[in-house]
This record gives sequence, C-alpha cells and structure tokens, in this order.
Amino acid sequence: MKVQLSSKLAALAVLALMAGSLSAQQPAAQPAAPAAQPAPAAQPAPAPAPAAQPEKKMTPQQERMAHCNHQAEGKKGDERKAFMKQCLSKKAEAPKKSTNQREKMKECNKEATGKKGDERKSFMRECLKAS
Repeated sequence: MKVQLSSKLAALAVLALMAGSLSAQQPAAQPAAPAAQPAPAAQPAPAPAPAAQPEKKMTPQQERMAHCNHQAEGKKGDERKAFMKQCLSKKAEAPKKSTNQREKMKECNKEATGKKGDERKSFMRECLKAS
C-alpha cells in the first residue's frame, strides 16, 4: 500500500512540475491546470496511412477487353457475346499487318537492287508508301 501511495505522490509531483513549467510558458491570463488531477492515459499515435501504391499498368489484353466492353454497352445476351468475340478477334489480327510490312520491305529491297545512297533511300521511301 505504501508503494502505491508513494508512486502516486511521485506522479503528482511530476505533474506539478510540468504544470509549473507550462504556466511559465503560457500567458498570465490563463490559469495553470490543477496538479491534483491525474494525467490522461497516453493515447497511441494514429497508424500511418498505407503508402499509395502506384496504379498497375493494364496488359494489352486487358486494354482490349476494356475497349470492347465500353463499345458493347447496351448489348445483352447472344448479341453481346457475338459482338465481344468479333471485337476481340479484330484486335488480335493487328500483328498480321507487320507481316505485310515485312513483305513490302522484301519486295522493295528486290526492286532496289543496284541502287545506292540517296537514290536507294528515296526509292525505298516511295516504294513503301505506294505499297
């Protein structure tokens, strides 16, 4: 019992000292806080907000799906299903164009045999535009 009483008295003494130092810092118009009141329980610091994660970039397939979904608004059932199939397959055909570009390059290179320098550059430019 004596230990509890002496620890309470020590806590009050610390509070009195703190109140005295606070009153010296405060303007004279404000009365000092009474030393007899026990100190409020320390509240835990608020948890830090989770770091904002950078938005993940969508894959090409996800971009196609988002685009086709946006265009398919208002369509339902079999009509929507057919539209989505056609829309997604159209986008998948895009790489075939690069094959066409390769074929154009092969044809133009064959025709440009024997030409050099600026003459070859201008011929290739016109050949690829025309094809």
